Amino acid sequence: MSQRIIEVIDYQPQWLDEFAREKELISSVLATANICSIHHIGSTSVKGLCAKPIIDMLLEVKSLDKLDDESEKMASLGYLVKGEFGIKDRRYFQKGGIQRTHQVHAFLVDSPEVKRHLAFRDYLRAFPDVAFKYGEIKRAGAAICNNDIDVYIDYKNSFIKEYEAKAVGWKFT
Repeated sequence: MSQRIIEVIDYQPQWLDEFAREKELISSVLATANICSIHHIGSTSVKGLCAKPIIDMLLEVKSLDKLDDESEKMASLGYLVKGEFGIKDRRYFQKGGIQRTHQVHAFLVDSPEVKRHLAFRDYLRAFPDVAFKYGEIKRAGAAICNNDIDVYIDYKNSFIKEYEAKAVGWKFT
């Protein structure tokens, strides 16, 4: 089995177009009555921020059960259907094989997870100095992780937890 390469690259303006195309594809196959919003999240959604070249998307839905009923439609777009995949009340989908290109995280509308993801993204957009510091941490983590995603995630974790908390307070208080 091939090992996934953990690579952080400079910001790519085409990530916005890749998100828009994928949003359109997903919107074309899922029941629009269940979808509230499809957001571009993660580092590829923050202009100027380096990132692993994976488009992260956040799908807000009215019903996870209805989304589960439509899982084959996501599979028809090339997504692996992963269920909760370690996070309660989430539905997770991956596309692109071992070097995945897209990830979709689906939650109920206005869930705490939705608020957390959007607050962190918006905070990084609003505070370029924090985004720059995060980029430095991401590059350092990629350099030392030896393609072990758990090592990479652990390396970034304390920064993310600190700034997610700041972001939620900034956005929602």
